[in-house]
Amino acid sequence: MSTIGVTTKSRSHKGDEQERAAGFVLYQETDRGRSYLVLQHREGGHWALPKGRIERNENELMAACREIREETGICGVSAIDGFRISSEYRFMRGGTAVHKTVTYFLSLVSDVRVRLSGEHTDAAWLGLDAAVDQLTYVETARILRAADEWLAVSHSA
Repeated sequence: MSTIGVTTKSRSHKGDEQERAAGFVLYQETDRGRSYLVLQHREGGHWALPKGRIERNENELMAACREIREETGICGVSAIDGFRISSEYRFMRGGTAVHKTVTYFLSLVSDVRVRLSGEHTDAAWLGLDAAVDQLTYVETARILRAADEWLAVSHSA
């Protein structure tokens, strides 16, 4: 199975601070169907998928796994082969332009008990439509929809 390699580009400008992050689209399968984990950030109150900055001496997958442990308390996630998707966007932080690239992996989890870090105020396991509606940013919703579509195709093969 080939890796999904979709990237949404934003215009990076010379002099922008560069930032890289990684995270997971976490899902569970229940008798009511598939649900996805979304988190509400303390700062700003926005809803997103779990992710965080890649630290020195980490690759994308190492950072994504660490961030899941730190932000949700969920351990033992493993990336499903064949799914990796990236997003690029630009924002302002304290008067400085930041060009951010975020890579997401996909993981099925069985332990769905979430123990939030201080970075977040709420978490929810939601079906696709409810999760898309809950997410604050259109780009994050695109990532979630791509993961769901990939699962639909890979599970029907």
